[in-house]
Amino acid sequence: MHYVKLLRAFIGVSLQNSLAYRANFWISLLNALLNLGTGVLGLGVLFSQVATLNGWTWPATLALLGVYLTLDALRALCIGPSLEALAGMDGEVWTGRLDFTLVRPVDVQFLASFRFWQPLALLDLGLGVGVLGVALVRLGHTLTLVNGLTFVLTLAAGFTLLYAILLALTGLVFWSPGFLFTWIFHSLFQLGRYPVGLYPGWLRLVLTWVVPVGVMTTVPAQALAGALTPAALLGSLGLALLFLLGATALFRTGLRRYASASS
Repeated sequence: MHYVKLLRAFIGVSLQNSLAYRANFWISLLNALLNLGTGVLGLGVLFSQVATLNGWTWPATLALLGVYLTLDALRALCIGPSLEALAGMDGEVWTGRLDFTLVRPVDVQFLASFRFWQPLALLDLGLGVGVLGVALVRLGHTLTLVNGLTFVLTLAAGFTLLYAILLALTGLVFWSPGFLFTWIFHSLFQLGRYPVGLYPGWLRLVLTWVVPVGVMTTVPAQALAGALTPAALLGSLGLALLFLLGATALFRTGLRRYASASS
């Protein structure tokens, strides 16, 4: 309950900061609409030429886009702002402001991951969920309890993978404080808006096992469409757990390299 109270306090402070300027809302709304528009327009252009993409229909691919938008919104909402605050020339590791985090009687990884929130990212989250709803209607089948539960589990696994990768990249900041490692991932993550099977074999391998963007987005979309196998479900859950453990170990190893601002 202590951590729940802290989360509520973090969210409250972040909400006050976000709503301090009215223009922030309209800028965030415009950005969310542009992100949605470019994604749907890109898929629309593709499916105006072909009926399927490597076995993916228009509704199934739309579901994949909805998963991508939802995960991207969750990243911007609750983990991106905190983890990215550590990196860069003005980041807390470089400037030594991380000292104030280390002296608090709370788990450092928790504080580094969830201190700062971006409540206006709820606009993006709403649009992502809306795309998932439209895709479900166009798929033309009733969402059963099993399919719904499978979708939730795979989406949670995808978010865990997303968090683990960002946490691992943040851990690398302790070796090179001025470099924003997450920028590299952002470019790769955008590839997740399309089915991983569309890419060449070497890139498909990278997006499945090295930087599992394909697992984050493709697997939940398959679950929503009722086309996911039990092996794929168990594989995504196991991969998420493995990446989370590895990222936590890397982050804590990097944290031990931190010498504070006074050293």
